[in-house]
Amino acid sequence: MNLTGFLESISRDFRRALRGLPRRPAFTIAAVLTLALGIGATTAIFSVVYSVLLKPLPFPNPDELVRIRHPAPGVGAPDLLASPTMLFTYRKENRSFTELGMFSNGGETFTNNGETTRLRSLRVTHGVLQSLGVQPLRGRWFTEQEHGPTAEGLAPVMLSYAFWRSNFGGAEAALGREMLINGRRSHVVGIMPADFRFLDMSPQPDIIVALQFDPAKVAIDGFWLDAVARLRPGVTPAEAHTDVARMLPIWLNAWPVLPQLNFTKEGIQKWRISPTVQPLKDDLVGGVASTLWLLMGAIGAVLLVACANIANLMLVRADARRQEFAVRAALGAVPARIARELFIESLVIAALGGALGLALAYAGIEVLRSLGPSNLPRLGEIAVYPPVLLFTAAVALASTVVFGSVTALKHAGYTNVGALGGSARGASAGRERARARNTLVVVQVAVALVLVVSAVLMIRTFQALHNVDAGFVDPGSIQTVRTWTPNELLRDAKQATRLQHEILDAIAALPGVESAGFTHSLPMEGAPFLTTNPVSIEGRPVLDGETPPPRRMKFVSPGYFQAMGTRILAGRDMSWADIEAGGRVVLISENFARELAPTLQAALGMRLRSPVNTDAWRDVIGVVQDLKDDGLYADAPSLTYWPVQMEDFFGNKVVGGPPVAYVVRSQRTGTASLVNEIHSAVWSINESVPIALERTMQALYGGSLARTSFTLVMLAIAGGLALALGLLGIYGVISYIVSQRSREIGIRLALGAEPRDVGRMFVRHGLLLASVGIAIGLVVALAVTRLMSSLLFGVAPTDPVAYLAALGVILAAAALASYLPARRAAAIDPVETLKAE
Repeated sequence: MNLTGFLESISRDFRRALRGLPRRPAFTIAAVLTLALGIGATTAIFSVVYSVLLKPLPFPNPDELVRIRHPAPGVGAPDLLASPTMLFTYRKENRSFTELGMFSNGGETFTNNGETTRLRSLRVTHGVLQSLGVQPLRGRWFTEQEHGPTAEGLAPVMLSYAFWRSNFGGAEAALGREMLINGRRSHVVGIMPADFRFLDMSPQPDIIVALQFDPAKVAIDGFWLDAVARLRPGVTPAEAHTDVARMLPIWLNAWPVLPQLNFTKEGIQKWRISPTVQPLKDDLVGGVASTLWLLMGAIGAVLLVACANIANLMLVRADARRQEFAVRAALGAVPARIARELFIESLVIAALGGALGLALAYAGIEVLRSLGPSNLPRLGEIAVYPPVLLFTAAVALASTVVFGSVTALKHAGYTNVGALGGSARGASAGRERARARNTLVVVQVAVALVLVVSAVLMIRTFQALHNVDAGFVDPGSIQTVRTWTPNELLRDAKQATRLQHEILDAIAALPGVESAGFTHSLPMEGAPFLTTNPVSIEGRPVLDGETPPPRRMKFVSPGYFQAMGTRILAGRDMSWADIEAGGRVVLISENFARELAPTLQAALGMRLRSPVNTDAWRDVIGVVQDLKDDGLYADAPSLTYWPVQMEDFFGNKVVGGPPVAYVVRSQRTGTASLVNEIHSAVWSINESVPIALERTMQALYGGSLARTSFTLVMLAIAGGLALALGLLGIYGVISYIVSQRSREIGIRLALGAEPRDVGRMFVRHGLLLASVGIAIGLVVALAVTRLMSSLLFGVAPTDPVAYLAALGVILAAAALASYLPARRAAAIDPVETLKAE
């Protein structure tokens, strides 16, 4: 046959398939929908995997970008941030980077027409935007001089696209416009593009401001900056790691330590600071990669079940056409010709299922965006990209190969003249086809069991996390709002604290407010409000050059623990009288207290201070329950709770805490009316106080569960789909057997067989298939669930409850799927069967 004839033959097969499928609507709809569900779910999850893990970062030459971190095991800091002094050393001494800069997240007050609001900001040194290489949509980057000590007059500021549109209407005249930022006159020098996203910052910044340092005046005074750099061509991250390690001793010797700190160069040397230079994409993705690949595998397993189901459907349908195939074989059709026709029919089904699956994937992506945790990196970039479309086409084609080949190979090989008369070979072929259908059902049940076990393990994890004592109660009843002290009060700690106290009293007087307090750092809030510093313990001197272990510090007001529902296990809470007397008190967490003394009571009366020799000692007056400050998965850190205002703290005569978040316990939490009344109460005391971040503690608490919730929902969907498809497979096989053996069943019943015995025979067959699938699934599940260990909490991968629950679900569902056709078999009328004979 020439090429033209061959193509015409293929075309006829396609037309025949397109004409034939509508004539069998039940089969066509079942096959297309089953495949569409599998392809749609797989494509949606692959969109997430591609967008988060595989898609290059949206920067020029993204493989050259790296993140520099500084673990310090000597003080228990797995991820110490960078000192500003490191910036100058790295710039001068490095042999690996073309650009290097440092940055931090922050917030700035913006005063416009007498109203003050708080803006999310990105604070950058020179080299950050240059490393990323994203050119402004309008205007320019900051110049190197604008980051230095000579920067005078108007401060430069860059705007995000969203802020530019919302506050300036997208007007070109915004460039050069003056803004009042933190009370200082600033001018707009650049506007970033609409698609600019700064790394993993969430939410994205409204404005970008220039950090300014004077190399002649800086000293090692703290570690609070992140670092990003662009590698020189040909330099690997490993080589850059070695280069940074070489520069660290140079850095330590080149800069003085701030005199007020209790640090020495010898002490810092014992911190054992070392570098970690990692590709930027790997740093952003972090530990989410294993979760996404696990979900990809789970949804891929659903697609496998869907393909097995369609293969079963096509085997049943092709089996019903065996007389037709035998006649065609008798008339001269070769097996390859019939196999090709069956394969093309599979291809048409795959094309229809793939198209519908792609539509479902678009809808599924919107659901994933809404379900996806806010801390999922690159969440806003999830979409159906061209590689995802190619993936969908490849999946549809692979599906055709899976279920189309099974059907074509099984039936084309038995299409001979002997099949017309039911020869022995025909009987053998029937057994072969039955074996193929049963094998596919076993595979479906095995995969369903693995996914159901995984879903139950995540449910058990979710339950265990909810049973964890987080260190506060009823987060849904706690409203939080964050305020910033007006600039004119920043240098007067007493007046600033007095303002915060008056605001607290005004909030506490609102209707429905049960208790209120404030703190600088909410539980589970994370950066940028965390503070960690070494804390000295009276009577336990450290060696010269040593540094006391770091402790997380929180500044709190009286009433804070009551508002949070945090239990004081020993001693008492602080009072405003303590603060007025100089704030020479401190409370500590239970785990810290157990480090200090054999009992909680024994820890009371011990004295602590910050690591500054001139600081006053402060009496431990209370021990509070441990707080899961880093999320429910993490261990509770050792915490110290300091008064919001203290004398002789950290080398200052009087110091107040940083910007504060008010916590309000009320049954009205989460309502717009309460938030509006809190705003009014704040502004009744001082109308220039900016307010932002109105959240409930439930939102922060839920954020710590977000990734677990996302994984749970995805595995539950995958398990549910696999279970439903597997049960359809059992139902279809038993139904087909009943239809094929209806004559035999009628004769059995006519000869006196009990209907219930006939029904049991088919139920047993269904349960036998399920049992084989369960046995195989258990072995696979024991191996697969070990990959989930990092996602589990309070439950082992081999948790017997999860396995027993999954077994019960699978067996009950399999029994139901077998019972329905078995009941139909038991109801066959033997008289009608005999009449037919």
